[in-house]
Amino acid sequence: MIHQYRNNGYNIVMDVNSGAVHVVDDVVYDAVALLAAEMPETEKKIGKEAETAGRTPEPGEQVPESDAAGLTRIPAELRTRVEKQLAEKYGCSAQDIADAMSDIQELIDAEQLFTKDIYHDYVIDFKKRKTVVKALCLHIAHDCNLACRYCFAEEGEYHGRRALMSFEVGKKALDFLIANSGNRKHLEVDFFGGEPLMNWDVVKRLVEYGRSQEAEHDKQFRFTLTTNGVLLNDEIMEFCNREMSNVVLSLDGRKEVNDRMRPFRKGAGSYDIIVPKFQKFAESRGQMNYYVRGTFTRYNLDFASDVLHFADLGFKQMSVEPVVASPDEPYAIRKEDLPQILAEYDRLAVEYIKRKKEGRGFNFFHFMIDLNQGPCVAKRLSGCGSGTEYLAVTPWGDLYPCHQFVGQEQFLLGNVDEGITNTELRDEFKLVNVYAKDKCRDCFARFYCSGGCAANAWNYDGSITGAYEIGCEMQKKRIECAIMIKAALAEDEA
Repeated sequence: MIHQYRNNGYNIVMDVNSGAVHVVDDVVYDAVALLAAEMPETEKKIGKEAETAGRTPEPGEQVPESDAAGLTRIPAELRTRVEKQLAEKYGCSAQDIADAMSDIQELIDAEQLFTKDIYHDYVIDFKKRKTVVKALCLHIAHDCNLACRYCFAEEGEYHGRRALMSFEVGKKALDFLIANSGNRKHLEVDFFGGEPLMNWDVVKRLVEYGRSQEAEHDKQFRFTLTTNGVLLNDEIMEFCNREMSNVVLSLDGRKEVNDRMRPFRKGAGSYDIIVPKFQKFAESRGQMNYYVRGTFTRYNLDFASDVLHFADLGFKQMSVEPVVASPDEPYAIRKEDLPQILAEYDRLAVEYIKRKKEGRGFNFFHFMIDLNQGPCVAKRLSGCGSGTEYLAVTPWGDLYPCHQFVGQEQFLLGNVDEGITNTELRDEFKLVNVYAKDKCRDCFARFYCSGGCAANAWNYDGSITGAYEIGCEMQKKRIECAIMIKAALAEDEA
């Protein structure tokens, strides 16, 4: 599968199956397009195989064989036809065109262009895998000291009641993680809310307990924390710098943007209180191992200005995400907003490159793509592992696929006392992968986004194997920008 696009003056050709990315001239760009137009759409047939992945075919049922063998040699007749079209368009010499075609054939020979899909058979093994839990999102506090207008957690209540997790429940959660992690050594625990600093003593005790179990069970905990910063102080910062591998700092951007959506319950804004604390905290961590994480809504579709505002405040690690909201909300992102949003990512990408080259760069989460190694095959196909490898734990010990499903009883998986009792639901999540999703099969971004967010798919498409199409369009643009940035910075280094 080939994806081609032009961005910021670069002609980019992506070979989706191999992950190879090429920056090419106009002649090669058009030649690849002409060849791709002649290629059979074999990836669509792979989808039929995915329908049987994870289940045993019925007696007599035929499982279609894949013909996604890729292209190994450009047929002579096709090559002649393409060369003729290129000559008519560009008027260059026959030798120049022949050289371009030879370059393409070399990439094919190197399995970097028109390659075979080697991943689709892998999904058949997904259901056979033993479920190993590697990460928990501990809802340490179903309560919050802010009243963010877009909060999917209903100011921390999550469709339920306000509550703080006890040490005993948290201890059981860590014991559950250790017991269900198999041979995996590295385990992740995120302290989440509501606002976790409202239950800070329990956070500290759970970290201490986790550390006490590492040597005995040959495990190593990676603790993280997400906070709105209202209660941050020197003691908390010092503890986090010692024990938290990453800290997410919630801030939406410019003062007027942040305070419109992230006020206190009586209406006062939070910007002036939290920004100085966040700046001090980021510096105390050496500008590493944290993210300033914002949410943009329909009220600030010029969100690139908020990212740049973070950079101007001195932050080096940042992320701004589209709001998760009912389409009925006035601040929800709508389909008609997409042209402006996609243009905003382009604007941000250009400024991102400019600042990097000027020596005042920053990292934007969605522009950080590893084109050399990247995630493992399982991660490429199935994403975050919600409902299987990753679980959320409520203050009273209930287990859900992730924080966005908490409080929706149809997604209750079990509890920390009994473990996973709804194994049927767990197995449904085990099969959430890019080949099980109709809208992912023919998408160039499938191995980068891994099928997107299951919760967003459920909320907007009614199925965990569906897709949130507005989110998909934004993700594809972010990936295109990220790859263009790689090309621009590599060119500057050459």
